[in-house]
Amino acid sequence: MKTIVLVSCCKEKLHLSVPVPAEQLYQSAKFKKALEYARLLNPDAIYILSAKHHVVELSQPLKWYDEKLQDKSQEERKKWAQDCIKTLKEKHDLKNDKFIILAGFDYYFRLLGTERIQNYELPLDGLTHGRALHWLNEHIKEVKND
Repeated sequence: MKTIVLVSCCKEKLHLSVPVPAEQLYQSAKFKKALEYARLLNPDAIYILSAKHHVVELSQPLKWYDEKLQDKSQEERKKWAQDCIKTLKEKHDLKNDKFIILAGFDYYFRLLGTERIQNYELPLDGLTHGRALHWLNEHIKEVKND
């Protein structure tokens, strides 16, 4: 069984006309803390869930974009989730691999269930932005002190 961490993208991005690695594009404090926490877990893989690009490798070059999952129609969100599942299924065992999802409800709920991700943890589920940041900071400290 592998461990995979999924981190959601964010609105705050480097506003450059040239591509940069995805892990550098996203600039919010929550994204940076989620990525730091993800790395401390030493998973087999970390991906970014991007509203525009679906499942993104950390090193994948991306240009600035202004697209939010919340702005998409229900059909577009459904298609987005199907594309994400297709990519993840090509790389991982959706039934047996463990997925730690550091993302909000809109990003994960269509990714879970039969024929989708079945073994998962949602550590930030139901937390406001501020509480999620607090949770990440506390758990980063905890992991670093172990």
